[in-house]
Amino acid sequence: MTNIEWTEQTWNPTSGCDRISPGCTNCYALTMAKRLKGMGQAKYQNDGDPRTSGPGFALTVHPDELDKPLAWRKPRKVFVNSMSDLFHARVPVAFIVQVWRTMQATPQHSYQILTKRPERIVRVLDRVYDALELDGPLPNVWLGTSVESDEYVRRIDALAQVRAAVLFVSAEPLLGPLPSADFTGIGWTIIGGESGPGARRFDPQWAADLIDASRAAGAAPFVKQLGSVWARDTFYAGKSVAAHGDTKGGDPQYWPAHLRVREYPTEAARV
Repeated sequence: MTNIEWTEQTWNPTSGCDRISPGCTNCYALTMAKRLKGMGQAKYQNDGDPRTSGPGFALTVHPDELDKPLAWRKPRKVFVNSMSDLFHARVPVAFIVQVWRTMQATPQHSYQILTKRPERIVRVLDRVYDALELDGPLPNVWLGTSVESDEYVRRIDALAQVRAAVLFVSAEPLLGPLPSADFTGIGWTIIGGESGPGARRFDPQWAADLIDASRAAGAAPFVKQLGSVWARDTFYAGKSVAAHGDTKGGDPQYWPAHLRVREYPTEAARV
């Protein structure tokens, strides 16, 4: 299971990644990989390039993980690669096909795949569909991209070219407004401020603007958290954030009412 608010299970057929934009600066997975390597976890012993990655965080495929979802009988939302990026350049297309084959064999689950490299989805997905003799996208696979600032809204434009049951955008950690974002064809928008050491400022107005833009385009908005800086600077019912325990600003009951939005895509929103 997982404590990520918008999903129910994580599945990591690959681990490791490389930082490619400011949203990666305080990557939680990179920090966790270093800890797991120190604990002796076998899957986190390959070190990445210190300029873009780190200890235990080299891109690594894990064939022994491919069959794991076959044992999950109860339907659930599954975040694929919370510790990696399935569309990293070093993930072989043949391995992506195997991931798709597992998702095809478990239609009871909804799989949520998030990448900062949507251009590669465009390049390889038709090859994946052809390899599995699929006429179109699997109905239980959602494809998304992360966008942290207006400088990277081109990722949304690339994602919009993809054939998938649901397309979604994760604006987390949101580091600025996204006035240039076009959510046409997007079914879901996750919005969140940054948390953890070194967290950067989050303005709740950015979330409000994204809620409006998403709804105008037919995308369901999901506000995950307002971030550690907001939490640090805010007092809940006279108590400090530290006393309350919500250091991520993730408890909706303390947010401004118009931001208490946690919706999921519906069939009508699917492309």
